[in-house]
Amino acid sequence: MKLKLPFKSGDAKEHKTEREKVEERREEVLSRGRKFKYPLQYAKHKLVINTIIIATVGVVLLVIAGWAALYKFQDMGDIMYRISRVVPVAVAKVDGKNVLFSDYLMTVRSSLAALDQQSSVLDTKEEDFGAVENGYKRQALTQAEELTFALKLGEELSISVSDEEVAKAFDEHRRVGGAERSEESFLKVLNTNFGLSKDEYERMLYLSLMKSKVAQAIDAEAEKVAKEIEAKLAGNGGDFEAVRNEMGNKVEFGATGGLIDNKNVDGGRSGMASNLGVGEVSKRFLSSNGDGYYFVKTLEKTETQVNYISLYVKFTEFSRRFKEVKEAGLITEYISLPELGE
Repeated sequence: MKLKLPFKSGDAKEHKTEREKVEERREEVLSRGRKFKYPLQYAKHKLVINTIIIATVGVVLLVIAGWAALYKFQDMGDIMYRISRVVPVAVAKVDGKNVLFSDYLMTVRSSLAALDQQSSVLDTKEEDFGAVENGYKRQALTQAEELTFALKLGEELSISVSDEEVAKAFDEHRRVGGAERSEESFLKVLNTNFGLSKDEYERMLYLSLMKSKVAQAIDAEAEKVAKEIEAKLAGNGGDFEAVRNEMGNKVEFGATGGLIDNKNVDGGRSGMASNLGVGEVSKRFLSSNGDGYYFVKTLEKTETQVNYISLYVKFTEFSRRFKEVKEAGLITEYISLPELGE
């Protein structure tokens, strides 16, 4: 016996609740939206990937262009110099320590700025100017390598240069020659003649002071010779010529030959001599260039002039070690420059 259903299967839609109808309509709308949603998601994803690829290619091209400008064409313009001051790229390597491109460019640009000032006054042929420029580049790179070697030795010996020492040296340079220049006027001279800012000049002073400290610290022979001179001068009544004759090429003898300005730029000797009495001998002191020890004896002086003789003990250990490093092939240069004399 067949049971009779109360309604036909086709009548199911007619008996749906309002809630079921709303849910059905919602799903219908969502399914239609998905047709547009997924293609847009795909397009957005592709756009992000393309943007990353374009940005990466752009960065790579910029790096290649920068590399070519610095290393191949040796661009020394303002833009590349500023980039080198921000990005610590190397122009060479000394015994494992990078020589900063910014230090090299700072030195060569200041030298060439001074050369440019001279060429406007002197009648310099273009080919001669080019040869001098190449010479300055070679000197600047070698100097940067030496200073980097000094930084390496300074790190090993825990030698440091403080901001106060740099500031003191800056003030001493500002007053060189006895001129009481204001900082503003001194910086103007630096910028006009050498194209240097205060930060750049302070960097130069920092490197120079570090090299001076290192050269003094490692030169045991200079220390030994200086002590010998002190003993001999104390025993012979300050006879500089006798010491020179006894010590030979260990010491250099110097004489002004007459009165000179007591503010003369001579490694600090005239300033020291002007502070001594006539016939008085100084204790040893470090040259203002930081390349050796001086002893001076004042022969005569006035309020503005002085006549003196001197003995000089040069630091040689730093140069010897740097030469050793160079001959051992521990210096790698990333730009091509001719050696001096080539």
